[in-house]
Amino acid sequence: MGGGAARSSRPLRPERRLLLLLSLCGWTAALRGNDNSEALPESIPSAPGTLPHFMEEPDDAYIIKSNPIVLRCKAMPAMQIFFKCNGEWVHQNEHVSEESMDETTGLKVREVFINVTRQQVEDFHGPEDYWCQCVAWSHLGTSKSRKASVRIAYLRKNFEQDPQGKEVPIEGMIVLHCRPPEGVPAAEVEWLKNEEPIDSNLDENIDTRADHNLIIRQARLSDSGNYTCMAANIVAKRRSMSATVVVYVNGGWSSWTEWSNCNARCGRGWQKRSRTCTNPAPLNGGAFCEGMSVQKITCTSLCPVDGNWEVWSEWSVCSPECEHLRVRECIAPPPRNGGKYCEGLSQESENCTEGLCIQDIETASDIALYSGLGAAVIAVAVLVVGVTLYRRSQSNSLLLNSSMQPDLTVSRTYSGPICLQDPLDKELMTESSLFNPLSDIKVKVQSSFMVSLGVTERAEYHGKAHSGTFPHGNNRAFGTIQARNKATYIQNLSSISTTSELKTTAIFGHLGGRLVVPNTGVSLLIPHGAIPEETSWEIYLAITQRESSLQPEGTDVLLGPEVTCGPADLSVSTPFALTIPHCAEVNSEHWNIHLKKRTQQGKWEEVMSVEEETTSCYCLLDPYACHILLNSFGTYALIGEPISDCAVRQLKVAVFGCLSCNSLDYNLRVYCMDNTPCAFQEVVSDERLQGGQLLEEPKLLHFKGNTFSLQISVLDIPPFLWRIKPFTACQEVPFSRVWGSSQPPLHCAFSLERYTPATTQLSCKVCVRQVKGHEQILQIQTSILENEKETITFFAHDDSNFPAQMGPKAFKIPYSIRQRICATFDTPNAKGKDWQMLAQKTSINRNLSYFATQSSPSAVILDLWEARHQHDGDLDSLACALEEIGRTHSKISDITETEIEEPDFNYSRQNGL
Repeated sequence: MGGGAARSSRPLRPERRLLLLLSLCGWTAALRGNDNSEALPESIPSAPGTLPHFMEEPDDAYIIKSNPIVLRCKAMPAMQIFFKCNGEWVHQNEHVSEESMDETTGLKVREVFINVTRQQVEDFHGPEDYWCQCVAWSHLGTSKSRKASVRIAYLRKNFEQDPQGKEVPIEGMIVLHCRPPEGVPAAEVEWLKNEEPIDSNLDENIDTRADHNLIIRQARLSDSGNYTCMAANIVAKRRSMSATVVVYVNGGWSSWTEWSNCNARCGRGWQKRSRTCTNPAPLNGGAFCEGMSVQKITCTSLCPVDGNWEVWSEWSVCSPECEHLRVRECIAPPPRNGGKYCEGLSQESENCTEGLCIQDIETASDIALYSGLGAAVIAVAVLVVGVTLYRRSQSNSLLLNSSMQPDLTVSRTYSGPICLQDPLDKELMTESSLFNPLSDIKVKVQSSFMVSLGVTERAEYHGKAHSGTFPHGNNRAFGTIQARNKATYIQNLSSISTTSELKTTAIFGHLGGRLVVPNTGVSLLIPHGAIPEETSWEIYLAITQRESSLQPEGTDVLLGPEVTCGPADLSVSTPFALTIPHCAEVNSEHWNIHLKKRTQQGKWEEVMSVEEETTSCYCLLDPYACHILLNSFGTYALIGEPISDCAVRQLKVAVFGCLSCNSLDYNLRVYCMDNTPCAFQEVVSDERLQGGQLLEEPKLLHFKGNTFSLQISVLDIPPFLWRIKPFTACQEVPFSRVWGSSQPPLHCAFSLERYTPATTQLSCKVCVRQVKGHEQILQIQTSILENEKETITFFAHDDSNFPAQMGPKAFKIPYSIRQRICATFDTPNAKGKDWQMLAQKTSINRNLSYFATQSSPSAVILDLWEARHQHDGDLDSLACALEEIGRTHSKISDITETEIEEPDFNYSRQNGL
C-alpha cells in the first residue's frame, strides 16, 4: 500500500493525464447510453496506483412480498463502481453513489447502492437465479465482487406431512414426523407441546435434530399431550395439525399373597391366595392383566380327637407299705390334632390289708422269699441251655443241604399300576424279582407296557440286535444283601430306563448308506463314494434328550433335537445329508432360523442362517424337517429367532390316561410338546413306565410368540358317573414355560374320580387353547379297563426295523440310473448348466452357488432328494421332472429289463422303478 500510494502521488505527464481523462469521458458516455450500448472495457491503460479492494460486497437477498431489496458495494481505491446484473450493466441512473477518503491511507473510498424489484426478478428467465455483481475501477485496472443472488421469498400454506397421533407403551419410542411446507428460504421447524416450545437442549430424552422429526427415546407418562409442528421463514409462519400422543401403561400383577388358612376347621375345604393388577395399574387405556386374580386349592384339616382312658390295669402286689396300685393310660384313643387330654387320675392306690398293716417281716417269711427266687433262677438257666442245643442241631442240618440250588424260575405278575403300598408286596418285589441276576427274569406289568430287567427302555440300535443283561457272576444269596445295597440297585435300574441318549451305529464303506434313529425323524445319508474305497468306518448317530447343553438366549427357541454324528475325525469326499426335524411353522417373515455347531470346548458357534447364501454348507427347510448338506461330523442344533409376534411354534397335544393306585381314581395327563417325532417318543417312553395309555390321536396346536399364556381344561364330564377335584378343571400355564425349550415336555395332570367301581367308560373333552390364539379340542372316549382299551398308533413311520441300511438298498434311485442322470446334467450346453434346471424342478431355488462348487452338482442334488424322500420315495415325480426338462428321452420306469435286473438294484425295482 505504501509503495502504491507513493507512485499515485507523483505528477502524471500531460499526455498521460489527457489519455486518462478521454478514457473516462468515453466510459461515462457509454453508461449514459441505452441498454444496447457497447460493453464497458474490463481494464484501462496502465497507470500508477493499486487495484480496487472491496471493503463490502453484495450479499444474497430475498424479496419479501413487493418490497424491493438494496444491494450495496464499497471499494478502495475506486474511481468508479458499477453493477452488472445477469451479465448486463445496470444503467447509471439506477446507481446511488457516495464518495469518501480513507484517513489512514488517503485513498478514495466509493460506495454504490442499487435497488432490485420483484418485477425485475420475475421477468428474468434464465438457467440460474437472478444475480448481480459490482465492478470497481482504479488507475491500474478493475476488480469484480462476488455474485449475489436475488430470490423471491415465499412459504406455502400446507405441510407436506403433518404429525400423526400415537398410542405408545411406557418406555417405548415415540417418533413424530413433520415435513414443513415448501419455501424460500427453507423453513425452520420448531415443536410445541401443549402450545409450549420444546427445548431439546434441556431434555436429553428428546431429539428434534433428525430431519425435522421429534424423537422421544423412552416415553414417560409426562410425555402425553398435544404436539404441533411450527414452520417459519422470513416470509411467514405455518402451523401443522396437532397430534395427540397417549403414553399408556399395561397392567402388571402384584405378587401373590400368602395362602389363607383352610376354611374348614375339620375335614375337606379350600384355601386361596390373590393378587391385584397394580404392579403397575393400567393407565391411559393400557391392557388389563391377563390371567386369574384368585387361585384356590383344596385342603384337608385334620379333625381334633379327644383322648380317652383305657381300662384300669390289675392291682399290683401289696407293697411293704400295705398299699397296692393300678394305672391307666390316655390311649383309647390318644388325643390328636389338638384334642383334649383325658380328665381324671392316671393312677390309683389303696390299702391292701383292710387296715391291718404289719410293717415288720418275720424271719420265716424272709427265708421263704429267698428260696423262691433261687428256684426261679435255676429254672431259667436250664431253659437257656436247652434252647442253645436245639439251635446247634438245626444249623448242622442246613449245612448238610447247602448244595441245593434255590428255585429262581418264578416270576411275579402284577395286574394294574405298580403301587407298592403293602410292606409284604415290597419285600416280594425287591427280593424275588429286582435282585434276580438272571437275564430271563422279568417283572410283567399288564397295563400296556412291560419292564424288562435285561433290556434298557431306550437301547442302542446296531446292525445286529444284542439283548443287554445285567452282569453275571454275583453268587451272593439274596438274603444277605443289605437294605442300602437294594436302594442303590433300584437307583441304577431307574437310570437305565431313563437314558438321556438315543443312538444308532453301523459300519459303512465306499457304497455309502443310511442311518436312522427309529421313530425320531433324525437320519443321516452317506452318499456313494463319500468314503474311500477299501475303507470302512463305524459311524454313529445320536440324539441328546432331556436338557440340551444349548441354552437359547432371550426369546430364541431350540426348534429340534440336539443331534450328534461321528466320528468327528472322519473326512468325506462328498457332502453327507443330515436330517433334523423342527417344530417351526416355516415363514421367513416371522422366523430367522440358524444352524449351530458345538465346538470341542463345549461352546456353540453359528454355522449359517438358513436363508444365507454360502458355499460351506447347505440348508433346505421343509415344513417339518431341515435337510443339511455338510462336510464335517459333529453336534448340530437348529435355533429359531422370532422376528415378529406372528412366529408360530407347532406343538403336539396328546392325552394319556391310567388308573390311580386308588381303584376309583383315574389320571389324565395332557402333554404339549414340540411337533417333532423325537419329542413325542420321549413322552411315550415316560408314559410306558407310568402305565399310561394314549387316549386320542394327537393334534397340532399353533402357538404364537405373542406372550399370551396357555389354558388346558377338561369339559363335559358325565355328572353322575365322574367328578373332578374342585378348582382343577382348568389350568393355566405362563407363556415363558411353554415357549422355553430348555425344560422337559410340558404336561398338566387331572384327577377324575368314579362314584362307583361299576363305571368303566369315560367320555369327556380336553380343550387346549392359547389366549387370543389357536384352540384344539380332543374328544376322549375310552374304557378304563386294561383289557378293553383300544391301541392307538404312536408313530406315522415304522422305521425301527431298519435303523441302518448299507449299500444300494439304502437309496431309492438305482446307481446306474443315477450315473446316467449325473453324466447328462453335469455336461454344459449352450443354454447354461443343466444341473440348474434339475435343481429348479426338484424345488431347489436358492443358494445354487453351493452346488456350483461341487465336482458333480447333479449328484449332490440327487443326494438331497434322497434325504427329503426317504419315506415316500416318489420316483414318478422325479421322472416327470426329468421329462419336463427335455433332456431325457424316456421315463426312468422304461429302462430295459436287463438294466433293472442287475443284482444291486433289486430293491429299487420293488419301489416302482
